[in-house]
Amino acid sequence: MVIRAALSICVLVAVCNLAVAGPVARTTNTVAAVPPDAPQAPTSPQPRVYLFRGALGPIFSRGMDRLTDRLQKAGIRADVYEFTICRLIADQAIRDYREDGVPIVLIGHSMGGLCALTFAGILRSENIRVSLVVTIDPAQASPKVPLNVERFINVFLSDNVLGGGDVVAEPGYQGHYASFDMKQHDEVTHINIDKMGSIHEQLVAAIAQLAATPLPAREEAMPLRYVVPPDAPLVLWDSGTPQIARSGDTLQTLAALNNIPLWSLTQVNQVSDSAPLSVGQRILVPRRLVPPAATAAAPRPKR
Repeated sequence: MVIRAALSICVLVAVCNLAVAGPVARTTNTVAAVPPDAPQAPTSPQPRVYLFRGALGPIFSRGMDRLTDRLQKAGIRADVYEFTICRLIADQAIRDYREDGVPIVLIGHSMGGLCALTFAGILRSENIRVSLVVTIDPAQASPKVPLNVERFINVFLSDNVLGGGDVVAEPGYQGHYASFDMKQHDEVTHINIDKMGSIHEQLVAAIAQLAATPLPAREEAMPLRYVVPPDAPLVLWDSGTPQIARSGDTLQTLAALNNIPLWSLTQVNQVSDSAPLSVGQRILVPRRLVPPAATAAAPRPKR
């Protein structure tokens, strides 16, 4: 069975390579690149979302169809495709973008995750930015996150042979990056991870707010990598932001102040929950990007 599964994966990777292979460089009618630190205007149109199923998608990757339905009901243009026509859809997306400039979001499960990253790379060759890429247990052969991606989220199972793609970014990447390994959640498998309602709900909310959510300066985005504890819910943070410890601060007080679980601070900062903090110590804190109107966080108490 292991050999059969391994052979199946190899065949699937080969099929995807055939689907997305070919020259990507074009020299005419390219769109000017957006400056790296340019914030997205609040009046930007709602993004167009391209979703991709994995192998045998109509059977095993139906979560992409459910997510597409939820996005459409939220008033967001979304369409779902087979990963095998990745290049065909990318070429159409380039033509559409040249006509209307609508921001692009890419989401894929399994081989569809590989497709989403390949798709983003094709857009990079056309100097087109991608607002968000989400990969859900992508194939291990998936490429790195290209530099034109503004936000990237990977939810995966590192110990799974059908997916297990621990995707990293290309050198020099300055966008928002968050990786969530669900291997400690026994209830999550490669076949049901794309159908998790908590993922769908959070993605729909984030994409609906994307047009009104400006990007902070790139140097403020710090990558996050987590193994989600078995008793912890999945929270799709976008990236990390540094906070400077003040007199009397502890990881417990910072967790309460930022309304985040203590484990998220101990894991990302690689310290124990009882470790003392020095005044001026830099602590990485996970965050979600939200529209300015929704960021009325309580001010830090004076001491």
